[in-house]
Amino acid sequence: MAAPLPRLRADLDVMPSPVPDQPGLLIRDPFQYSTVTLIIPPILARCLGCFDGEHDEGDLRAALARLTGQVAVADISKRLVTALGDAGFLDDQRFAEMRGARQREFAATAERAPAHSGSGYPDDGAALTSRLRGYFDAAKPAAKKRGGGSAPLLGIAAPHVSPEGGRASYAAAYRALPPGDGERIFVVLGTSHYGEPDRFGLTRKPFATPFGVAPTELALVNELAAGARRSVTVEDYCHAVEHSIEFQVVFLQYLYGPRVRILPVLCGAFVGGPLARRPPEASDTVAGFIDKLGDMAAREGSKLCFVLGVDFAHVGRRYGDARAARAYEGPLAEVAERDDARLDRVVAGDAAGFWNLVVENGDDDLKWCGSSPLYTFLRAVPGVRGRRLAYEHWNIDEDSVVSFGAVSFRQRQMAK
Repeated sequence: MAAPLPRLRADLDVMPSPVPDQPGLLIRDPFQYSTVTLIIPPILARCLGCFDGEHDEGDLRAALARLTGQVAVADISKRLVTALGDAGFLDDQRFAEMRGARQREFAATAERAPAHSGSGYPDDGAALTSRLRGYFDAAKPAAKKRGGGSAPLLGIAAPHVSPEGGRASYAAAYRALPPGDGERIFVVLGTSHYGEPDRFGLTRKPFATPFGVAPTELALVNELAAGARRSVTVEDYCHAVEHSIEFQVVFLQYLYGPRVRILPVLCGAFVGGPLARRPPEASDTVAGFIDKLGDMAAREGSKLCFVLGVDFAHVGRRYGDARAARAYEGPLAEVAERDDARLDRVVAGDAAGFWNLVVENGDDDLKWCGSSPLYTFLRAVPGVRGRRLAYEHWNIDEDSVVSFGAVSFRQRQMAK
């Protein structure tokens, strides 16, 4: 009996090809174990189900023969298997070696290198300064509120979508940070798109960007690693490729200089809660980390400022929906209403109410990409009240929309 073909990796990005004269499926590796991008033609894409660990190459050839009406398909079959294997897209020995080498490389580096410089933002410091200055200059100033003084800023929520797509919301969020706050330690809670669920990713590595190197606050990292040992992954490889923290560091350095101090934390998805319709703290790992972070926040007080790198809904074909989505149009009006209801609970500091809305439909339809950092913050820093600063939709491609915005947070009893 022939050996089965290796499984196609379940953690790949698979989406319709954006290239008009190359239809099919685009496949790439979000972990960057492989730097290859493949576009699989439509007929071959229909054969990818053979890479399930159960079908063998004979099954693949039979499927190709049915789809093409040809008998001589052995070469086509072999080329498909070779292309997927060489790219590191199959769960086989070659991929294991690529993954191990990349993880060892990250562990050995002294700095967390900028993964999205040159793609998500300019890779030259002067060009990056000019780009960000343009974002801030183009954004409308926030309306001033009447009345007396307000409590010190506890933190902000900003997007983690591409800075170009979310420029107005980024500017609104970072304008809320006072000019004199550069000496604070910025606890950056970012969505972990690739990390383990109900876990938190830490790194001791400083973050390098075109502006320079932002030091990571080692004492606080070590405190979280020791006090919430079962909850965290230290030197989490996801930091090497994740953008949700990198983009925040770039904006913080623009405001306060390259040596701004950070505590970077990647927040994995909370899956136990939605499945069981229980709060995330039903997971011991989530509860342990939130307790430890809360103790740290209470002790350090105004020395810390929280920055949340979060997006909201993800709707359209890119995200597995059958229908195309257009910003603010048609069904996106309902999305905005539901986003609005969740944000009402966020700005009220109501963690439980927020989570109840997230799990209402299992979040399969909105697919919020920021629930875990928001919930972690609301639980670890109780008694906050937020202020909405921006809300936007952005067509990330012709058929798919991401929603996001900006919020500032202060103590509830003193907020105006």
